[in-house]
Amino acid sequence: MLQAERPAADRAASLRHLECGASGDVLLYLGGEWHAASDGATRELVDPATGEPIARTAEATVKDAERAIAIARRAFDDGPWPQTSALERARLLNRLADAIDRNAVDFAAMETLNCGKPLREAEYDVADAANCFRYYAGLATKPHGQTFDVPAPSQSFTVREPIGVCGQIVPWNYPLLMAVWKLAPALAAGNVCILKPSEYTPLSALWLAKLTQDAGFPSGVLSVLPGAGPVAGAALAESLHVDKIAFTGSVRTGQSVMRAAALNVKKISLELGGKSPNIVFDDADFATAVDYALFGIYANAGQVCSAGSRLLVQRTLAGRFVAELVRRAKNIVVGDGFDPRTEMGPLVSRRQRDRVEEYIRIGSEEGATLACGGSRLGGELGERGNFILPTIFTDTRPSMRIVQEEIFGPVLAVQVFDDEAAAIALANDSPYGLAGAVFTNDAARALRVIRKLRAGITWINAYHPTYNEAPWGGYKQSGIGRELGTYGYDAYTEVKQININLAVEPSGWFRDTE
Repeated sequence: MLQAERPAADRAASLRHLECGASGDVLLYLGGEWHAASDGATRELVDPATGEPIARTAEATVKDAERAIAIARRAFDDGPWPQTSALERARLLNRLADAIDRNAVDFAAMETLNCGKPLREAEYDVADAANCFRYYAGLATKPHGQTFDVPAPSQSFTVREPIGVCGQIVPWNYPLLMAVWKLAPALAAGNVCILKPSEYTPLSALWLAKLTQDAGFPSGVLSVLPGAGPVAGAALAESLHVDKIAFTGSVRTGQSVMRAAALNVKKISLELGGKSPNIVFDDADFATAVDYALFGIYANAGQVCSAGSRLLVQRTLAGRFVAELVRRAKNIVVGDGFDPRTEMGPLVSRRQRDRVEEYIRIGSEEGATLACGGSRLGGELGERGNFILPTIFTDTRPSMRIVQEEIFGPVLAVQVFDDEAAAIALANDSPYGLAGAVFTNDAARALRVIRKLRAGITWINAYHPTYNEAPWGGYKQSGIGRELGTYGYDAYTEVKQININLAVEPSGWFRDTE
């Protein structure tokens, strides 16, 4: 195991873009204006790689959330945005994408500083965010609706209209990208948004808000509320004045959001993670399957909702495959995300590091064999940062918690199967159904297995590619609805049926007896 060292470069340069108060604290963004929290509360943000403080942000209160909701309500009910032409909305979204591209270097540095991921991963995220805005800018001006031939002299058709005020709660693993996945389709459709980023990683969302100001978005169209989920997030979910809530995160929190949304039967979109199977048959291209097995679980240190955290290997290949996987995992360069040698960064927080360590302890206690990893990175960097070495468990059973529960860290559980039917049964033995992959050179078998997987996002001979053009979401407890693609746009619209009577005359249903 190689250890990447801390770079000498100043990594905080990107913070100069943030809007700060007289005290130096980063402010909330409420519909076009910057404010301290209503009670003056702040939260210290910590560099996951070093444990050093990087900034203090205002911590939104319920009062702040209620103020943002009132601003958004006025902006949608009485403001210009819902009536703004699709062409103008597209122009502003494209302008925002251009601003992200111009600031791509600093955006990537901010992501790495705030959530720890390697800089090369952050660079991909930033590029994807800009492209997501461009995709929905293009989609905004395309046809939306249908016409119908009905058994009456009527012109009947549908139109799509914005839902209204949308509360959007995003996680800490892809701070900018997850925000854009929700904002881009919602704004393209003419909604107004209140974004609640993770309290751990709010910086890029706050900078994005500043760029919407610069781009010329009307006041009130966007608010950004960094703060605790049970406070600011719950206020959005419970409000009778919010028309839709979109949430990405844990099942437990998603259940709370769903219960709160029932208060006014608001629209909901939930993406709740997974425990996704990566199935490798003995005829797969060996090098490709090993490479994607590593990428599937160790990209972003395993902090990915669709991570291939369950590796299912055919028994005739398992010994050779696992041996090579362990060898390669031990050579992954773990370290500071700003070091160009780093291939895997830290976990986002000490709390998350402790959670992953607890699962590693549970796996050993349940009888699984620890094939590699299972501990923190050594040396000074390991003492200060939230680093866990790439970890692999073998000799697992389907009932084990490390097989059934989402760990959200660099921990892989290996399962062995004998035939196609057994592989499918193991793959579907999960309360989740977000993603899955099959590696084989038998095209017919690949399609047979993929069609039987209870999962919303699947790959054949690959793992993790994600496209703005394709829908993202899962089966079972992995959530409700889809993001991205045309599906993501539709999720932020209401469908209205319109009927125009072409024979303007009395219906004659009731007789006129006078």
